[in-house]
Amino acid sequence: MNKKLLAGPYLLWMTAFTLIPLALIVYYGMTDKTGAFTLSNIIAITTAEHAKALWLSLGLSLFSTIVCLIMAYPLAMILRNRGVNQGSFVVFIFILPMWMNFLLRTLAWQTLLEKNGVINGILSTLHLPTQSLINTPGAIILGMVYNFLPFMVLPIYNVLCKIDDNTINAAKDLGANSVQTFFRIWLPLSVPGIISGITMVFVPALTTFVISNLLGGSKILLIGNVIEQEFTKGSNWHLGSGLSLVLMVFILISMALIAKYDKNGEGTSF
Repeated sequence: MNKKLLAGPYLLWMTAFTLIPLALIVYYGMTDKTGAFTLSNIIAITTAEHAKALWLSLGLSLFSTIVCLIMAYPLAMILRNRGVNQGSFVVFIFILPMWMNFLLRTLAWQTLLEKNGVINGILSTLHLPTQSLINTPGAIILGMVYNFLPFMVLPIYNVLCKIDDNTINAAKDLGANSVQTFFRIWLPLSVPGIISGITMVFVPALTTFVISNLLGGSKILLIGNVIEQEFTKGSNWHLGSGLSLVLMVFILISMALIAKYDKNGEGTSF
């Protein structure tokens, strides 16, 4: 039997659930309700409401990505220096939250942050002033960081584990101090993992609407919320698809960065 036939189910799956839906988004995004070609659905991103939602989404997702990177890199270094392998219990702890339903994890934070939630309950018990935590940009950032932090830790950790100890020892033997070793050895060699981690955090953070719905309420609309409302409440698939095509530009940029800096897939193979 020809081994190429074994790829048949995969190709069928990709065609039915990836290529066809993507083709439909492109079709609806570039046509109006009469089926005529138009770019108005894409240009609609320049309107005040949509542009505000896009820039807010970019700002929050970028900030969340930076926070994840700042937290993830030292943690990945600690795990690597302690000799924690990929099958250890510690790594399992980081992967475990990803097995839980994304919606449930976000709802848990809603319970913690709401006006009469756990955190304000503890503050009241300690006779401290309660805080307005829910329905704020800070709550959305917190939700993004919590949900997407493992996607930053694992690629960086995976790349750091592949750096030979002899390379580090050679740098120290040549007189490099800890700072020089970090910026000239650790950081350059871990770029593939950093790029993969940034992409794996920034893209879902930019396109999310569940986190902003639950932790931001109706007061904060991100571009993901606008697109979701166009599909579900406004029944305007054409405008929703057009705005989705704009977000696909950022996805393509991310894919190009991975292709350039992580050609061997070092940061994406766990």
